[in-house]
Amino acid sequence: MAVYNYAETFSNLLQQKYAKEMCSDELTKSNPGVVFINAQTIKLPKMTVSGYKDHTRTVGFNAGTISNNWEPKKLTHDRDIEFFIDPMDIDETNLVLSVANIQNTFEADQAIPEKDCYRFSKIHTELTTFSGRIDKTVLTAQNFLEAFDEEMARMDEAGVPAEGRMLYVTPTMNKIVKTAEGIQRQIIVSGGATAINRNVHSLDDVTIKMVPAARMKTKYNFTDGCVADSTAKQINFILLHTSCMVCRDKYSYIKLFTPGTDSRTADGYIYQNRCYGDLFLIENKVAGCAMNVEP
Repeated sequence: MAVYNYAETFSNLLQQKYAKEMCSDELTKSNPGVVFINAQTIKLPKMTVSGYKDHTRTVGFNAGTISNNWEPKKLTHDRDIEFFIDPMDIDETNLVLSVANIQNTFEADQAIPEKDCYRFSKIHTELTTFSGRIDKTVLTAQNFLEAFDEEMARMDEAGVPAEGRMLYVTPTMNKIVKTAEGIQRQIIVSGGATAINRNVHSLDDVTIKMVPAARMKTKYNFTDGCVADSTAKQINFILLHTSCMVCRDKYSYIKLFTPGTDSRTADGYIYQNRCYGDLFLIENKVAGCAMNVEP
């Protein structure tokens, strides 16, 4: 009769799985200096400074102004689940392996897709809130490069760093990228002409990441799992620099209660999983994100 905490046991396994299978994992690595105020609130920087003034070559310097405010944001995506497991379905000689199988299935089928869905749809919500760039041009192989260049130029004008930009695309949009008019692509033939690589991994040094279309909708219903809302639109691509946002997983909880631990477990096992996190755009860096959505 015991309670096993598996959050630390599976931390490395989950990090590897997220890096491999989660399309939005790169977003969690942005702005590492942003910290939590308390268990529920993260603070986003809103610093503004005044510019130079003419030096008069007399004693002293011109006074400037600096505002170093922090905007508090409360994390809201707090999710949990509990499963009752019959003891006949658990290998008592290797509980870690049994729980790992449950955890692996749950992450692959539910947790990872939901995190992607929430994060990409939250980007759309934040862009809408801050009147960011949401284009609704119908994209084809003929006009994709023009639309892409337009978004890149807007970011250049806003001073968004050129290095580190990412382009998230659906499989359909990825096909359009590969066949877009004006793209020059090197085709690599290897293995005695038996293998041909036609992938486009980057465009103008922008890393391309393909995301299943089901994970790139504008709105989801999270009542029971994660399903696209009936009013949701398809997001075709998201062009962003990760510095424009903060994405964090605050809390992870994975526990297994063995039979007889309390009155609820009886002769079975109870598996519990909780994850708590959120994503926010930084208002004064909203120019670092743009997307194309179906009309």
